[in-house]
Amino acid sequence: LLCIFFFSRVLECQGLPIVNGQCDPYATVTLAGPSRQSEAKKTKVKKKTNNPHFDEVFYFEVTRPSSYNKKSHFDIEDVDEVDKMEIRVDLWNASNLKFGDEFLGELRLPLKFLRQSSSYEAWYFLQPRDNGNKSLKPDDLGSLRLNVVYTEDHVFSSDYYSPLRDLLLKSADVEPVSASAAHILGEVCREKQEAAIPLVRLFLHYGKIVPFISAIANAEVKRTQDPNTIFRGNSLTSKCIDETMKLAGMHYLQVTLKPIIDEICQVHKPCEIDPVKLKDGENLENNRENLRQYVDRIFTVITKSGVSCPTVMCDIFFSLRESAAKRFQGDLDVRYTAVSSFIFLRFFAPAILSPNLFQLTPHHPDPQTSRTLTLISKTIQTLGSLSKSKSANFKESYMATFYDYFNEQKYADAVKNFLDLISSSGRRDHKSIEQPILLKEGFMIKRAQGRKRFGMKNFKKRWFRLTNHEFTYQKSKGDHPLCSIPIENILAVERLEEESFKMKNMFQVIQPDRRVLYIQANNCVEAKDWIDILTKVSQCNKKRLTVYHPSAYLNGHWLCCKATADNTPGCTPCTGGLPANIQLDIDGDRETERIYSLFNLYMPKLEKMQEACGSKSVYDGPEEEEYSTFIIDDPKETYKTLKLIIEGVGTLEQEHAQYKRDKFKKTKYGSQEHPIGDKSFQTYIRQQSEISAHSI
Repeated sequence: LLCIFFFSRVLECQGLPIVNGQCDPYATVTLAGPSRQSEAKKTKVKKKTNNPHFDEVFYFEVTRPSSYNKKSHFDIEDVDEVDKMEIRVDLWNASNLKFGDEFLGELRLPLKFLRQSSSYEAWYFLQPRDNGNKSLKPDDLGSLRLNVVYTEDHVFSSDYYSPLRDLLLKSADVEPVSASAAHILGEVCREKQEAAIPLVRLFLHYGKIVPFISAIANAEVKRTQDPNTIFRGNSLTSKCIDETMKLAGMHYLQVTLKPIIDEICQVHKPCEIDPVKLKDGENLENNRENLRQYVDRIFTVITKSGVSCPTVMCDIFFSLRESAAKRFQGDLDVRYTAVSSFIFLRFFAPAILSPNLFQLTPHHPDPQTSRTLTLISKTIQTLGSLSKSKSANFKESYMATFYDYFNEQKYADAVKNFLDLISSSGRRDHKSIEQPILLKEGFMIKRAQGRKRFGMKNFKKRWFRLTNHEFTYQKSKGDHPLCSIPIENILAVERLEEESFKMKNMFQVIQPDRRVLYIQANNCVEAKDWIDILTKVSQCNKKRLTVYHPSAYLNGHWLCCKATADNTPGCTPCTGGLPANIQLDIDGDRETERIYSLFNLYMPKLEKMQEACGSKSVYDGPEEEEYSTFIIDDPKETYKTLKLIIEGVGTLEQEHAQYKRDKFKKTKYGSQEHPIGDKSFQTYIRQQSEISAHSI
C-alpha cells in the first residue's frame, strides 16, 4: 500500500480585518480533491488580535483508491489524482452572533505546485471565497453592482513629510482660508469626504482641529445668505465636523444611547403608529404610548448628557455658535440651529436610526426594531431642530399627530439648555458679541474663604450662578455678586470628605494662590451636577491641577495627609471628572501620505486651479465655466500655495519611485513584503520586463 503524507503548519497572520469592533480569528485547514471527502482541521481561536500567531501543524494522508487490490501499484493515474488535490486554508472570526462566524478569507495551494519541493514556506494574501457550487446558475442569486476602491500607501519616516505636513498644519492661519493647502484639497477632491477623513485625523493628531474647523466654518458662514440654510450642504466644513464627531464622539454615544438602544432591540415592544401598517391584535393607542415613552427617555438622556460631550466637540460648537451669531445678528435662533444641525441631525439621529454603523449594536436590527428606531429618530431630529412649525415638518399625518405629545415649551427649553452647555467655552473672546451663557444657578451653603486675615470662617446660604465666563455668588437671586471667580481661575473641582466639617454633600472649588471655596449642596444629586458642570467648563484651563487634598486644612495641618504646611502640594490625584479630550491611535505620517496620494491623484485639477488663479488675476470679468467650481478668494495667495503643494508632491513622488525600484530589486516573491497574490509586485515585474524589452 502506497501512502503519501502531507503536513501543513499554519504559522501566523497579519492585518486581519476587525469585525464589529473585535477579532477572534481561527483557521481551518482542508485537503480536498475530486474524489476525496474534505476533512477540515481547526486551529485554536486566538482572542482579541488581528495578528494571530498559530504555529499549529496538521497532517494529511493520501492512499490509493480502495478499488485497487493489494497487488496493484500506484500508477500514473493515482499521481494525476494527487495533482488535482489542494490544501485550502480558511480564516474565520469567531462570533457570538446568531448568523455564525464571519469569513475573513482563504487561500488554496495545489499539491501539484507543492510537490516540486519537499518543504515550502511563504506569505500569501488572503483571497475571497470560491463557492464551488456548480448547481447554482448565475441568475439564481440576483446581481449586485459595486464600486470598489483599493488604496495602498507606503509610509516613509516622518522627516520625508515635513514640507507638506507643515504646509497643511498652518492652514488655519492662512488668510483667506480658501488659499490654504487643506481647503485646496477639499476643492480638488471628487468627494469632500475623501479630503475630510485624512485632514481631520491629521489635525486631531497635532491638536489643531478646532482652529482649522473654526476657520473654514467662519468662511462658509460668511458666504451663506439665508440663516435657514446654514451648514445644510455637503461642504468641507460639514464633512470635517461629521468625521470629528465620529472619531471623538464614539464613546459619548456609547455611554449616552447604548443602554436604551439595547433595551429596544431586546424587548421588541410594538411601536407602529401608522394605522395602515398595524398588525393584527395591535392597539394604536398602546403603540403610541410605547413610542412616546421611548422618545421621552432618549430625549432626556441626550439633553442631560451635556457634561459628557467631548471637549473638542464643545469647542467646535462654540466657534459655530459665535460665527452664526455674528453673521446673522437679527436672528436669535441661529446660534442654536447652527449647533443642532450637527449634534441632532448628523450625530444622534443617525446613530439611533442605524446603531450598527456607530458600534451601538453588532449587526443591523430586525425589521420591527428598525421601524421603531426610525420613528424615534424622526421625532428626536424634529425636537432638536427647534423649528417654529414642527408638525409641518412631517409628511405623514400620523407623525404630526404623534408629535402633539411634545408640543410643550419644556422640550424646547431642554434643547436650548443642552445646546447652551455643549457650545459654551471657558475661554473668553473679547470680540464676542454673545452674552454670557447661564449654565446653572441655585441656593447652596458656602464656607467663608478667609480673604480677611481675622475674619470668621463661618457658613452662609448664598445664591450661586454659573455662566461660561464666571462662577459667582450673591445673597439672593438678582443681587450684586459678592464674589466672582473667572472660569480660567478654576484649577480643580473635587469632592470634600465628610470628616472635614462633619457635613455631607460638600465639594471644593480650588483657585490660584491656594484659595479654596468649600460648598455644600442640598443633596448628593445636586452636588454631582455642580461638580460635573463646573469641571466641564473649566477642563480646558491650562493650569488645572493634577493633585489635590480631599480634606480641609484645619488646626495647623491637612486632615488627609497630616502635612503641616498649608502650601503642601495635594496628596491625591485629581479625578478629572470628565474626559478632557480623546485619545486616538492616529499615525500622522500615514495621514500625510494619504493626503499626498490624493493630491497626486488630482494633479490635473491642481494645475487647472493654477490656471484659474492666473485667469482671475489678469481678467476681472465673468468667470469661465471650467473655473467656476473652485472657490478662489485671493488668486495670488492661492497660486503661491498651489505652487508649494505641487513642488512637495513632486518631491514625494520621486522618493516613492526610488523606493519601489530599490525594494523590488531586493525582495522575493512569497516573502512577508510581497506575499503570493500581491498583484502590485506582479504588475511591477511585468512593467519592468516591458521596459527592458523596449530598451533592447
